[in-house]
Amino acid sequence: MTDPARFPDLDGASVFVTGGGSGIGAAFSDGLMAQGAKVAFVQRSDAGDFCDEMERRHGTRPLFLPCDITDISALQAAIAHAAKAHGTIDVLVNNAANDKRHSTLEVDEAFWDWSQAINLKAYFFAAQAVLPGMREMGRGSIVNLSSISYMMGNAGYPAYTAANGAITALTRSLAREFGPDGIRVNALAPGWVFTQKQIDLWATEEGVAAHLARQCLPRMLKPEEMVEPLLFLASQASRAMTGQTLAVDGGVVVSG
Repeated sequence: MTDPARFPDLDGASVFVTGGGSGIGAAFSDGLMAQGAKVAFVQRSDAGDFCDEMERRHGTRPLFLPCDITDISALQAAIAHAAKAHGTIDVLVNNAANDKRHSTLEVDEAFWDWSQAINLKAYFFAAQAVLPGMREMGRGSIVNLSSISYMMGNAGYPAYTAANGAITALTRSLAREFGPDGIRVNALAPGWVFTQKQIDLWATEEGVAAHLARQCLPRMLKPEEMVEPLLFLASQASRAMTGQTLAVDGGVVVSG
């Protein structure tokens, strides 16, 4: 990013990011570290090279905790480890997701459960794990990554869109329940962001052209363009905002 906005309250903040070493999550970790945040993150695949890059760039190393987020006890243990290392979690970024394409008639119970475990269940239990500490501090910010896919009514991944719609509902309920404790809960809903995975697996010439035609800003969105919206929701700059879903999609969906 060029001349990113500064959010002073994130300097020194303890931040936990799921899926924080690749794709949009890697951009989040990078952007948060640039603010001075102490970043811990989990993912299944090795993130040693990414951590090396972050250390060269920022002079400090993120705390990488290998973890399959569908293993809830392991996820809870990773959050506890991060809190011990960096202090009580100030900001949780529920980012990890899997948008594997599928059709309704091919989905069996095992696939449905796998999709919900990654795309929804882990979000709930990560939030549950950080909430007691946030409540004790009297503050905290949880940012749940959703997607505009369910708002568009997209076909091609119904289990994923169902989870994303549920993330919005979960966000609203947690915001209502924990607002009196000073805890804010918002969702960030990216449009089609062209990570390397998206380019490799899903970005056909025809599909990209059709999607860009729906955007008010007809260009391919980059992972780093999601960072400042995330920082805004994570920081006190959005201190009067909770229970909301912020679409960052180039102008495909509208609200209000």
